[in-house]
Amino acid sequence: MALEMKVPSPGESITEVEIAQWLVEDGDYVEKDQPIAEVDSDKATLELPAEASGIITLKAKEGDAVAVGQVVCLIDTEAKKPGGDEDKKEEPAEKEVKEEKEAPSKSSTPEKQKEKSYATGTPSPAAKKILDEKGIDTKTVTGSGRDGRITKEDAVEAKASMGTPGLGKRGESTKKMSMLRRKVAERLVAVKNETAMLTTFNEVDMSAIFSLRKQYKEEFKDKHGVGLGFMSFFTLAIVRALDLYPDVNSMLDGDYQVKYDYKDISIAVSGPKGLMVPVIRNAENLGFRGVEDEVKRLALRARDGQITVDEMTGGTFTITNGGVFGSMLSTPIINPPQSGILGMHNIVDRPVAIDGHVEIRPIMYVALSYDHRIIDGKESVGFLVAVKEALENPEELLMDNDVKRALEL
Repeated sequence: MALEMKVPSPGESITEVEIAQWLVEDGDYVEKDQPIAEVDSDKATLELPAEASGIITLKAKEGDAVAVGQVVCLIDTEAKKPGGDEDKKEEPAEKEVKEEKEAPSKSSTPEKQKEKSYATGTPSPAAKKILDEKGIDTKTVTGSGRDGRITKEDAVEAKASMGTPGLGKRGESTKKMSMLRRKVAERLVAVKNETAMLTTFNEVDMSAIFSLRKQYKEEFKDKHGVGLGFMSFFTLAIVRALDLYPDVNSMLDGDYQVKYDYKDISIAVSGPKGLMVPVIRNAENLGFRGVEDEVKRLALRARDGQITVDEMTGGTFTITNGGVFGSMLSTPIINPPQSGILGMHNIVDRPVAIDGHVEIRPIMYVALSYDHRIIDGKESVGFLVAVKEALENPEELLMDNDVKRALEL
């Protein structure tokens, strides 16, 4: 009996997916629930498990766009599992013997070429060295020596013509972008075209956070099994700033402004298939431990390709950290339909003026990109200043002057 495997719906509003990669070959025996393919939707990459055990027949190729509900493979459920792998084990050995037999014939070609190398257009050793240093192909040089040989003088006088390819590799390859990557590209272009995006910048003195982490990070990790990172400080600083400037925690819906009384913070993370943005739900109800737990959980799921569409849907504000890749400053692009995104960057020791004196402090540049149609300059600047204030004075503004209680130590 042949079981028809159809593409399941990966989420609401998704009508088609793309076969990113088959994990099995046509004619393989597969076990029930074994991952047989990776499929890309416009929101995530998901694994397709086998619905039964049997011999598989593929009905779609890698790169094909298939509609939800379309048959992508057949599984012969009455087929028996192969008894052994002896035949497969013999194949590599046979291949090695074949390669050994073919090796002499392949190696004979260069020998024949060497016999013919001292002919017209062949450089002398000295000429070859000079041409190699200049990056000039011997085929472009006319020899004046005996039998047309290229002499040292010919090599010295030779000049590479403008536009002449050098001796390095000049290959190229073409690869179709995944559906996820194409959708990201479409969304980014749409944001630039459809929003009045503007970016404001500020700098944050990270000394206070450095001091708290140095003092409590080991105790925090021993107690909770998760590190005390920068993301929890930034998330809680943003929650506070969103309370002070609620327009940043809103979106446009036609002629209407929709404001949220909750803070679902999207965290941009790098996954195996590109950028993914899972959401920390109701961040206003979480403390430092809760945020760090969620960040770790979502990052691991994104890294392992297990993140779901639901986990990446519905954020009200986004944080992206280019600093982990070494970025000093950038203008992050809004994650639609949200109205704001905060960009974190690398932390660098910089000279700053403190009470009339120059001191070296760990400084991070931060950037807030916002939709000017809904957020005015006053609100955007005030929001970013509120974030800066909380990060530079976390003990008072984020911990209510009780560090151990805030860190649940």
